[in-house]
Amino acid sequence: MQMNESIADLVAPQLPYLRRFARALTGSQERGDAYVVATLETFVADPRVFRRDIPAKAAVYQTFLNVWNAMPLNQTAEATAGGGLEEIAQRRIETLTPLPRQAFLLAAVEEFTTQDMAIVLDRSEDEVRKLVDAAGREISEQIAARVLIIEDEPLIAMDIESLVGDIGHEVVGIATTRDEAAKMASKTRPGLVLADVQLADGSSGIDAVNDILRTINVPVIFITAYPERLLTGERAEPTFLVTKPFKPEMVKAIISQALFFDMCAGGPRTSVN
Repeated sequence: MQMNESIADLVAPQLPYLRRFARALTGSQERGDAYVVATLETFVADPRVFRRDIPAKAAVYQTFLNVWNAMPLNQTAEATAGGGLEEIAQRRIETLTPLPRQAFLLAAVEEFTTQDMAIVLDRSEDEVRKLVDAAGREISEQIAARVLIIEDEPLIAMDIESLVGDIGHEVVGIATTRDEAAKMASKTRPGLVLADVQLADGSSGIDAVNDILRTINVPVIFITAYPERLLTGERAEPTFLVTKPFKPEMVKAIISQALFFDMCAGGPRTSVN
Protein backbone atom coordinates (compact mmCIF):
# COMPACT_ATOMS: atom_id res chain seq x y z
CA MET A 1 0.00 0.00 0.00
CA GLN A 2 1.64 3.24 -1.16
CA MET A 3 0.35 6.66 -0.25
CA ASN A 4 1.14 9.98 -1.86
CA GLU A 5 4.29 11.13 -0.05
CA SER A 6 2.98 14.54 1.01
CA ILE A 7 -0.26 13.02 2.32
CA ALA A 8 1.72 10.33 4.15
CA ASP A 9 3.77 13.03 5.88
CA LEU A 10 0.57 14.72 7.07
CA VAL A 11 -1.18 11.51 8.13
CA ALA A 12 1.70 9.76 9.92
CA PRO A 13 1.81 12.01 13.04
CA GLN A 14 -1.93 11.45 13.55
CA LEU A 15 -1.86 7.65 13.46
CA PRO A 16 -1.09 6.80 17.14
CA TYR A 17 -3.93 9.09 18.24
CA LEU A 18 -6.30 7.96 15.49
CA ARG A 19 -5.74 4.37 16.65
CA ARG A 20 -6.53 5.42 20.22
CA PHE A 21 -9.73 7.12 19.03
CA ALA A 22 -10.67 4.12 16.89
CA ARG A 23 -10.40 1.64 19.74
CA ALA A 24 -12.29 3.95 22.09
CA LEU A 25 -15.05 4.21 19.48
CA THR A 26 -15.20 0.47 18.73
CA GLY A 27 -14.17 -1.00 22.07
CA SER A 28 -11.62 -3.26 20.36
CA GLN A 29 -8.01 -3.02 19.19
CA GLU A 30 -8.70 -5.37 16.29
CA ARG A 31 -11.81 -3.59 15.01
CA GLY A 32 -10.34 -0.15 15.63
CA ASP A 33 -7.19 -0.93 13.69
CA ALA A 34 -9.26 -2.42 10.85
CA TYR A 35 -11.05 0.90 10.42
CA VAL A 36 -7.74 2.80 10.53
CA VAL A 37 -6.37 0.54 7.78
CA ALA A 38 -9.53 1.11 5.75
CA THR A 39 -9.01 4.85 6.14
CA LEU A 40 -5.43 4.61 4.86
CA GLU A 41 -6.60 2.50 1.94
CA THR A 42 -9.14 5.20 1.12
CA PHE A 43 -6.35 7.78 0.89
CA VAL A 44 -4.33 5.46 -1.36
CA ALA A 45 -7.26 4.73 -3.64
CA ASP A 46 -8.18 8.39 -4.04
CA PRO A 47 -5.77 11.04 -2.67
CA ARG A 48 -8.39 13.70 -3.42
CA VAL A 49 -10.34 12.44 -0.42
CA PHE A 50 -7.75 14.07 1.84
CA ARG A 51 -8.96 17.64 2.27
CA ARG A 52 -6.19 20.23 2.17
CA ASP A 53 -8.45 23.17 3.00
CA ILE A 54 -8.80 22.09 6.66
CA PRO A 55 -6.26 21.15 9.36
CA ALA A 56 -4.56 17.80 8.71
CA LYS A 57 -5.88 16.24 11.91
CA ALA A 58 -9.44 17.21 11.02
CA ALA A 59 -8.97 15.82 7.50
CA VAL A 60 -7.75 12.45 8.81
CA TYR A 61 -10.51 12.08 11.39
CA GLN A 62 -13.18 13.23 8.93
CA THR A 63 -12.21 10.48 6.48
CA PHE A 64 -12.00 7.92 9.26
CA LEU A 65 -15.54 8.73 10.42
CA ASN A 66 -16.80 8.72 6.84
CA VAL A 67 -15.48 5.16 6.57
CA TRP A 68 -16.99 4.26 9.94
CA ASN A 69 -20.38 5.79 9.19
CA ALA A 70 -20.56 4.08 5.80
CA MET A 71 -21.15 0.78 7.65
CA PRO A 72 -24.88 0.38 8.43
CA LEU A 73 -23.96 -1.65 11.52
CA ASN A 74 -22.45 1.46 13.11
CA GLN A 75 -25.57 3.54 12.60
CA THR A 76 -28.00 1.58 14.77
CA ALA A 77 -28.33 0.36 18.31
CA GLU A 78 -30.86 -2.32 17.37
CA ALA A 79 -29.82 -5.90 16.70
CA THR A 80 -30.55 -9.47 17.63
CA ALA A 81 -28.22 -11.35 19.90
CA GLY A 82 -25.80 -13.74 18.27
CA GLY A 83 -22.21 -14.29 17.29
CA GLY A 84 -19.86 -12.35 15.04
CA LEU A 85 -21.24 -9.08 13.71
CA GLU A 86 -24.59 -9.65 15.38
CA GLU A 87 -22.90 -9.86 18.75
CA ILE A 88 -21.03 -6.64 18.06
CA ALA A 89 -24.29 -4.97 17.08
CA GLN A 90 -25.91 -6.16 20.29
CA ARG A 91 -23.24 -4.34 22.27
CA ARG A 92 -24.30 -1.09 20.61
CA ILE A 93 -27.54 -1.26 22.60
CA GLU A 94 -25.56 -0.48 25.72
CA THR A 95 -23.39 2.23 24.17
CA LEU A 96 -24.02 5.84 23.40
CA THR A 97 -26.02 6.36 20.23
CA PRO A 98 -23.61 6.69 17.29
CA LEU A 99 -23.34 10.41 16.48
CA PRO A 100 -23.34 11.69 20.08
CA ARG A 101 -20.68 9.09 20.90
CA GLN A 102 -18.48 10.36 18.08
CA ALA A 103 -18.91 13.98 19.15
CA PHE A 104 -18.25 13.14 22.78
CA LEU A 105 -15.01 11.30 22.05
CA LEU A 106 -13.78 13.95 19.62
CA ALA A 107 -14.26 16.59 22.32
CA ALA A 108 -13.22 14.76 25.47
CA VAL A 109 -10.51 12.39 24.23
CA GLU A 110 -9.08 14.10 21.15
CA GLU A 111 -9.69 17.66 22.42
CA PHE A 112 -11.10 18.97 19.16
CA THR A 113 -12.54 22.46 19.27
CA THR A 114 -16.23 22.87 18.55
CA GLN A 115 -15.30 24.50 15.24
CA ASP A 116 -13.10 21.58 14.15
CA MET A 117 -15.70 19.06 15.33
CA ALA A 118 -18.25 20.79 13.13
CA ILE A 119 -15.89 20.29 10.17
CA VAL A 120 -15.18 16.64 10.98
CA LEU A 121 -18.83 15.74 11.54
CA ASP A 122 -20.19 18.02 8.81
CA ARG A 123 -22.57 19.66 11.28
CA SER A 124 -23.12 23.19 12.50
CA GLU A 125 -21.39 24.24 15.73
CA ASP A 126 -24.79 24.45 17.43
CA GLU A 127 -25.60 20.88 16.34
CA VAL A 128 -22.23 19.71 17.68
CA ARG A 129 -22.93 21.26 21.09
CA LYS A 130 -26.29 19.49 21.20
CA LEU A 131 -24.66 16.18 20.32
CA VAL A 132 -22.13 16.51 23.16
CA ASP A 133 -24.96 17.43 25.56
CA ALA A 134 -26.93 14.37 24.42
CA ALA A 135 -23.93 12.16 25.09
CA GLY A 136 -23.61 13.63 28.57
CA ARG A 137 -27.22 12.77 29.34
CA GLU A 138 -26.77 9.19 28.17
CA ILE A 139 -23.56 8.78 30.17
CA SER A 140 -25.32 9.91 33.34
CA GLU A 141 -27.59 6.85 33.02
CA GLN A 142 -24.75 4.32 33.14
CA ILE A 143 -24.32 1.75 35.92
CA ALA A 144 -21.92 2.76 38.69
CA ALA A 145 -18.72 0.72 39.02
CA ARG A 146 -16.22 -0.19 41.73
CA VAL A 147 -12.82 1.13 40.61
CA LEU A 148 -9.27 0.09 41.55
CA ILE A 149 -6.60 2.72 40.90
CA ILE A 150 -2.99 1.64 40.34
CA GLU A 151 -0.93 4.83 40.62
CA ASP A 152 2.22 5.65 42.59
CA GLU A 153 1.99 9.46 42.47
CA PRO A 154 -0.19 10.54 45.45
CA LEU A 155 -1.46 13.77 43.90
CA ILE A 156 -2.38 12.10 40.63
CA ALA A 157 -4.07 9.27 42.51
CA MET A 158 -6.11 11.81 44.48
CA ASP A 159 -7.12 13.61 41.29
CA ILE A 160 -8.23 10.34 39.69
CA GLU A 161 -10.12 9.31 42.81
CA SER A 162 -11.95 12.64 42.83
CA LEU A 163 -13.03 12.56 39.21
CA VAL A 164 -14.06 8.89 39.46
CA GLY A 165 -16.35 9.90 42.32
CA ASP A 166 -17.65 12.88 40.35
CA ILE A 167 -19.22 10.56 37.78
CA GLY A 168 -20.80 8.24 40.32
CA HIS A 169 -18.24 5.47 40.76
CA GLU A 170 -16.66 4.12 43.95
CA VAL A 171 -12.90 3.80 44.44
CA VAL A 172 -12.23 0.56 46.31
CA GLY A 173 -8.47 0.98 46.63
CA ILE A 174 -5.31 2.76 45.46
CA ALA A 175 -2.29 0.53 44.85
CA THR A 176 1.25 1.78 44.24
CA THR A 177 3.06 -1.48 43.37
CA ARG A 178 2.41 -4.65 41.36
CA ASP A 179 2.04 -6.89 44.41
CA GLU A 180 -0.22 -4.44 46.20
CA ALA A 181 -2.44 -4.14 43.12
CA ALA A 182 -2.89 -7.91 42.84
CA LYS A 183 -3.80 -8.23 46.51
CA MET A 184 -6.28 -5.35 46.37
CA ALA A 185 -7.94 -6.70 43.24
CA SER A 186 -8.32 -10.14 44.79
CA LYS A 187 -9.87 -8.63 47.91
CA THR A 188 -12.14 -5.96 46.37
CA ARG A 189 -13.11 -7.54 43.00
CA PRO A 190 -13.31 -4.19 41.14
CA GLY A 191 -15.47 -3.59 38.07
CA LEU A 192 -12.83 -1.34 36.45
CA VAL A 193 -9.06 -0.86 36.78
CA LEU A 194 -7.19 2.39 36.10
CA ALA A 195 -3.46 1.65 35.87
CA ASP A 196 -0.29 3.69 35.50
CA VAL A 197 2.54 1.99 33.61
CA GLN A 198 5.51 2.81 35.87
CA LEU A 199 4.99 2.04 39.57
CA ALA A 200 6.70 3.06 42.82
CA ASP A 201 9.05 0.12 43.30
CA GLY A 202 10.08 -0.01 39.65
CA SER A 203 7.50 -2.65 38.86
CA SER A 204 5.25 -2.43 35.82
CA GLY A 205 1.58 -1.53 35.79
CA ILE A 206 1.28 -3.75 32.72
CA ASP A 207 2.51 -6.73 34.75
CA ALA A 208 0.13 -5.78 37.56
CA VAL A 209 -2.80 -5.74 35.15
CA ASN A 210 -1.83 -9.09 33.64
CA ASP A 211 -1.72 -10.57 37.16
CA ILE A 212 -5.24 -9.25 37.79
CA LEU A 213 -6.63 -10.46 34.47
CA ARG A 214 -5.58 -14.02 35.24
CA THR A 215 -8.24 -14.15 37.96
CA ILE A 216 -10.73 -11.33 37.26
CA ASN A 217 -12.60 -10.44 34.08
CA VAL A 218 -12.44 -6.64 34.23
CA PRO A 219 -11.99 -3.71 31.80
CA VAL A 220 -8.70 -1.82 32.13
CA ILE A 221 -7.67 1.73 31.29
CA PHE A 222 -3.95 2.50 31.12
CA ILE A 223 -2.59 5.92 32.06
CA THR A 224 0.77 6.87 30.55
CA ALA A 225 2.84 9.83 29.46
CA TYR A 226 4.06 7.84 26.46
CA PRO A 227 1.09 6.33 24.59
CA GLU A 228 3.21 5.70 21.51
CA ARG A 229 5.15 3.07 23.49
CA LEU A 230 1.98 1.02 23.84
CA LEU A 231 0.51 1.80 20.39
CA THR A 232 3.22 0.15 18.32
CA GLY A 233 1.09 -2.36 16.44
CA GLU A 234 3.76 -5.00 17.19
CA ARG A 235 2.08 -6.77 20.13
CA ALA A 236 -1.14 -6.97 22.12
CA GLU A 237 -2.16 -3.48 23.17
CA PRO A 238 -4.56 -2.00 25.72
CA THR A 239 -7.90 -0.97 24.26
CA PHE A 240 -8.24 2.14 26.40
CA LEU A 241 -5.47 4.69 26.99
CA VAL A 242 -5.30 8.03 28.79
CA THR A 243 -2.33 10.26 28.08
CA LYS A 244 -0.54 12.19 30.85
CA PRO A 245 -0.92 15.01 31.58
CA PHE A 246 -4.63 14.29 31.29
CA LYS A 247 -7.71 16.44 31.43
CA PRO A 248 -10.55 15.30 33.72
CA GLU A 249 -12.98 15.25 30.80
CA MET A 250 -10.74 12.80 28.94
CA VAL A 251 -10.55 10.37 31.86
CA LYS A 252 -14.31 10.56 32.40
CA ALA A 253 -14.94 9.91 28.71
CA ILE A 254 -12.71 6.84 28.57
CA ILE A 255 -14.14 5.44 31.82
CA SER A 256 -17.66 5.76 30.46
CA GLN A 257 -16.71 4.23 27.11
CA ALA A 258 -14.90 1.29 28.73
CA LEU A 259 -17.87 0.53 30.98
CA PHE A 260 -20.39 0.84 28.17
CA PHE A 261 -18.53 -1.74 26.09
CA ASP A 262 -18.12 -4.00 29.11
CA MET A 263 -21.84 -4.21 29.91
CA CYS A 264 -22.60 -6.91 27.34
CA ALA A 265 -19.08 -8.21 26.60
CA GLY A 266 -18.49 -11.14 28.89
CA GLY A 267 -15.43 -12.74 27.27
CA PRO A 268 -12.00 -13.08 28.88
CA ARG A 269 -9.61 -10.12 28.71
CA THR A 270 -6.50 -10.24 26.58
CA SER A 271 -3.27 -9.64 28.49
CA VAL A 272 -0.90 -6.86 27.44
CA ASN A 273 2.67 -7.97 26.84
